[in-house]
Amino acid sequence: MKVTVAKSAGFCFGVKRAVGLAYSEAEKAAEAGRFVCTLGPVIHNEYVVEDLAAKGVRIIGDDLRTADTGETPPDGAAVIVRSHGITEEMHEKLKARGWTVVDATCPFVSKIHGIVSEKSTAGHPVVIIGSPDHPEVRGICGWVKGPCAVVETKEDAERLNLSREKALCVVSQTTFNLNKFQELVEIIKQLGYHVVVTNTICNATQERQEEALALAKQSDTMIVIGGRSSSNTQKLYEICRSECKNTYYIQDPDDLAAVCFQSDSCVGITAGASTPNTIIQEVSLKCQKN
Repeated sequence: MKVTVAKSAGFCFGVKRAVGLAYSEAEKAAEAGRFVCTLGPVIHNEYVVEDLAAKGVRIIGDDLRTADTGETPPDGAAVIVRSHGITEEMHEKLKARGWTVVDATCPFVSKIHGIVSEKSTAGHPVVIIGSPDHPEVRGICGWVKGPCAVVETKEDAERLNLSREKALCVVSQTTFNLNKFQELVEIIKQLGYHVVVTNTICNATQERQEEALALAKQSDTMIVIGGRSSSNTQKLYEICRSECKNTYYIQDPDDLAAVCFQSDSCVGITAGASTPNTIIQEVSLKCQKN
């Protein structure tokens, strides 16, 4: 059996930075006896979140209370903003509490915040192409100063009803499918809107998707590793499935029990941006033993 792991599989720059900051703050908090928490799970990976919890990192929700007990973090607490980013209003709320805010927002996401804030302040309606329930998209919406629409599907694009007085500012969720992004932009143009498009899909996402597609084309079986709530992993699965029908979405090596391997098959492995390298390596080794 030939097993090939995509070079781009695993933590992207933004996730690696956020996780590194979270572990660093956990260590500082342990030494100082300080309360440390993340505003929502720091990344969409259950294993990393559980490991941070074991090191004392709690999770708080948008109500600024801990998810497990409902308590409010004490004065002097450190609050980590996850890589997905948050709204401008939430930034102000955190500052008002007097907590130490550790901003782990991915720089590529922060760049989008600046774009939509500037364009909307100048009177341009904003279209965000992405999943409306994704935390990154909700955060971006919170930096828009005027009319805004989130477009995820062809139907969403066709229902678009925004002012045509000024060009639409169109941006994308950083982990969105590039081909789908381009298709939706074309639909919006066909509706007669003048658009100013900024492709804000990060290079790591684009590279990962292109590499996964190429690997799926030459594989008999594709393994896509990532958390069930990971949007970018779901998109990788869809891309691989379009070329390799024998594609499996797993979270850890134990899930390989449900995979049907052939002794002479070519197996391709890719992983979402929130998947630790240790899990990728374990999956690879287990595949090779089949």
